[in-house]
Amino acid sequence: MSEYVCITTLVEDTVSGTGLSSEHGLSFWIEYGNQRVLFDTGQTCLLLKNARILGADVAKADAIVLSHGHYDHTGGLAAVLDIAPRVTVYAHPAAIRPKFSRKGTETRAIGMSGSTRQVVLAHAQDERVVWTEEPAEVMPGLFVTGRIPRITDFEDVGGAFYVDENCETADILPDDQAMFFDTPRGLVVLLGCSHAGVVNTLDYIVKLSGDKHIDSVVGGMHLLNASQDRIQRTVNAFSKYNVQNIGFGHCTGANTAQGIRSAFPGRCFTCSTGSRARL
Repeated sequence: MSEYVCITTLVEDTVSGTGLSSEHGLSFWIEYGNQRVLFDTGQTCLLLKNARILGADVAKADAIVLSHGHYDHTGGLAAVLDIAPRVTVYAHPAAIRPKFSRKGTETRAIGMSGSTRQVVLAHAQDERVVWTEEPAEVMPGLFVTGRIPRITDFEDVGGAFYVDENCETADILPDDQAMFFDTPRGLVVLLGCSHAGVVNTLDYIVKLSGDKHIDSVVGGMHLLNASQDRIQRTVNAFSKYNVQNIGFGHCTGANTAQGIRSAFPGRCFTCSTGSRARL
């Protein structure tokens, strides 16, 4: 258990630091004691530029964790592996499969690029990919959930996602996973997009860890188009686990974030590019 945790936002949809740039995507740099983990890699290699400005040496990462296989979370992976070829990648096997979305009559590919997929497969041949179908310990005190069970009846994946270009088979995003780690004040949970649902995610992490106190929940919550009932039930879960720090990022949704802020005054913050959370 580390007493020092710092989460630096390398990539997010908004920006708060001088000289930094933003893009639709997410990437966090986690300092957990003397261990360094990259969680997601944004949409492009922008994270490398931002990391240099922020003093995050991603070439010295001990591990890379992918929350799921969408392009805006995996786009910078090949660039990172180019400078950190010995690092271990943690990803669910479904993260490398084709992924599509449909809006109206428009279909577009939203999975990781073909070139990134080839880099991941080559890395796997070198035995530097851990396929996280089940929960895994990335390093002492720091874990990844693997596939998260879908138990609630009010949470969905948050969009019209498919595994085929004809959009005939829905993508339930089994690759969606979260990170969690121990601190003296309780668990810290890191979310990529929460396609499995925030409540499903928190309930599963409590089951895995046996710790009923979650100190911090940080990242993308995919509540942009959520119903008021779903938002309220998410708030209820934060109350149930007595969450003290709530960091919004990426796909949470501004209106949703404001509603949660109202429920937890003084406990919430925004994860814009360049922000640092010391927990």
